[in-house]
Amino acid sequence: MEQENQVLTSTKQEEDFEIENKLRPTSMSEYVGQEKIKESLDIYIKATKKRDEALDHVLLYGPPGLGKTTLSHIIAGELGTQIKITSGPAIENAADLAAILTNLGEKEVLFIDEIHRLNRAVEEILYPAMEDYALDFVVGKGPSARSMRLKIQPFTLIGATTKAGRLTSPLRDRFGVIGRLEAYNTKELGTIVKRSASILGVKIEDDAVTEIALRSRGTPRITNRILKRVRDYAEVKGTGVVTKQMAQKALSMMEIDEIGLDFVDRRILDTIINKFSGGPVGLDTLAASTGEETITIEDVYEPYLLQIGFIARTPRGRVALSKCYTHLNREMPKEKLKEINNLNIGLNDE
Repeated sequence: MEQENQVLTSTKQEEDFEIENKLRPTSMSEYVGQEKIKESLDIYIKATKKRDEALDHVLLYGPPGLGKTTLSHIIAGELGTQIKITSGPAIENAADLAAILTNLGEKEVLFIDEIHRLNRAVEEILYPAMEDYALDFVVGKGPSARSMRLKIQPFTLIGATTKAGRLTSPLRDRFGVIGRLEAYNTKELGTIVKRSASILGVKIEDDAVTEIALRSRGTPRITNRILKRVRDYAEVKGTGVVTKQMAQKALSMMEIDEIGLDFVDRRILDTIINKFSGGPVGLDTLAASTGEETITIEDVYEPYLLQIGFIARTPRGRVALSKCYTHLNREMPKEKLKEINNLNIGLNDE
């Protein structure tokens, strides 16, 4: 079941690179959703081009798979400049960053993914580069050491992170434009399904579009991944046309239910309810009981279960809420409901 297990993760996989490059929008008009961020960026970009300056540094944050990298490419395209791409873990020391910055052309865009993973020494070099377009170095050691400043071309840094809270305050404060990407609604995901199907040459009915959108966990990356799997199923088991029935059969084969939960989600929920009487249960204990790694539960499965109000975090651990019991056709014990109410959680899960 390893293949199916990976369908609903919003983390980028090797199979995603080819299809994402093919489906990636190239302009703001093609980019679906995130209207507030798009509107703001459109104004800032137009104003910047009028003044013939580099765009303010941009920080994009939010869950994985929502289009931060795509939006960064679009920003560079709208500015009419080049984009150079790297990631926080790839910049191991200050010399690596200095080499990247000195090779940037005027007003070019530098995109750093997982920017929260930059180490402190690299951040120290980045501060003057962002503020003054300069690199500060210390040459020599001891009493003979002296500082040097090297000017670099004006540039725009676009940082992307799924964990904005891990950014240091000095780094976060140097971004002039900060945008949070939100989960997509069903209508927006449906638009993405239709656009992707058109590009891939997939014939798909409207009911099937909705079926895929409903099970995509609010994430375009998952939407496109499911579309690809459903297309394959329709080509082998049907005539190649993706109907609602064909989509439902394909999704059933992948064990993805009507709200986007897979067998791992359900195993986590069953474990909380059956083995630990609805919780609370600690993350390490939950991981040991389900056979999943703690980081996998915390980063892949838990965010969506929290988002839809199926579980809640408490100081003592994770607890299952009434929506979870209802979805699994279980009755929530009255004493458990009272316990949850006393913890002041579950207020939005009715």
